[in-house]
Amino acid sequence: MFGRGPRLFAGAVIVACMVLVGPSAPSGALFARSQPVEAVRDVVPNRVMTWNICNPCEVSNVDRAAEIAAYAPQVIGLQEACVRDVERIREYLRSLHGLVYHVEYGTVLRSWGRCGGVPWSPGAYGQAVLSAAPMTDRVSMEYPDGGSEDRGYMAVTTTVGGQPARVFNTHLAHRRQEAVRARQVGVLAADVARHDRAIVLGDFNAVPDTSELARMWALAADTDTQCHPSPVGACEPTTDWQTKFDYVFLRGIAPLEHRVRPSPYSDHHLVYADLGRNEDAGS
Repeated sequence: MFGRGPRLFAGAVIVACMVLVGPSAPSGALFARSQPVEAVRDVVPNRVMTWNICNPCEVSNVDRAAEIAAYAPQVIGLQEACVRDVERIREYLRSLHGLVYHVEYGTVLRSWGRCGGVPWSPGAYGQAVLSAAPMTDRVSMEYPDGGSEDRGYMAVTTTVGGQPARVFNTHLAHRRQEAVRARQVGVLAADVARHDRAIVLGDFNAVPDTSELARMWALAADTDTQCHPSPVGACEPTTDWQTKFDYVFLRGIAPLEHRVRPSPYSDHHLVYADLGRNEDAGS
């Protein structure tokens, strides 16, 4: 029989491991290792996706990866993304679904409450872009005023539908901070305006007819072709509370198809779009 001392030591080791892993650890991680690897499949080369994956949330990264793999986009913009979670999602996409992605991060803060880790080294939190093609010229910017929490945007150059495009990913200030979001959109729009072919993904925390989105609408159109700033029209909701907060804005690129898919793993739906070539080419 083991004595009380060794049992207490073992219990302490278990608790320490739980602290090191943190609250964002995937509940299905051990289960995932026993799953068979699916046949390798290709990404859809002209498909882009945006998804606020919800952190902190007790959600399995195995399930998040499966949601992404069901649509296999070329480019994915994630918001509320903890680096630890994204690395696990990438690994599950590769090992369970045969989908290989490059990644770039737009970290805006380090947060134990959102991303776990240890008190002296909390997890990195912000945006991430996954791309099946290599990415270059990464920019990561914090907005001068984040509102109630640090916010920012990131940008990369990559290939979508066989052509280079500048891809932006952002998360604007929480609701009821309209003036803050207006200033953030001003910063973002000034950068977007420098590019003839741009894709802007993100959670804008604002419905289409709000004044703070006016500068984005002046530069680009949402891939939901029924959705306009005024009148609002038949914009499809992208959140569990039946509002449209998530956008795929296009500048110089034509949309082909737009889809919104509710997910049990976040309070935001997955939004993805298949894109055409240059907008002025009519294809």
